[in-house]
Amino acid sequence: MSLSTHVLNAATGRPAAGMAVRLEDADGKTLAQHDTDADGRIKDLPAPAAGVHRLTFDTSEVSPFYPSVTIEFTVTDPAEHYHVPLLLSPYSYSTYRGS
Repeated sequence: MSLSTHVLNAATGRPAAGMAVRLEDADGKTLAQHDTDADGRIKDLPAPAAGVHRLTFDTSEVSPFYPSVTIEFTVTDPAEHYHVPLLLSPYSYSTYRGS
């Protein structure tokens, strides 16, 4: 299993470089903390086991309304790749399961 994320600033159409992202398990234990690279990506998050996990993004530099965004997701098959992107603008955000 592998886990990655990508953050795009929809207001500028550019990647959100240097954004702090924290990966936690269901109990709130921090598994990893990284900043997005120049392309707004983190490719090397640790592979979580099956269960519920959270990615929390420090979005305060992009959004005056959302200081952070937390995405909870469920790993059902630890052998699969999970990609959890975030599309962010100052007053909205969306996410989906990527490939």
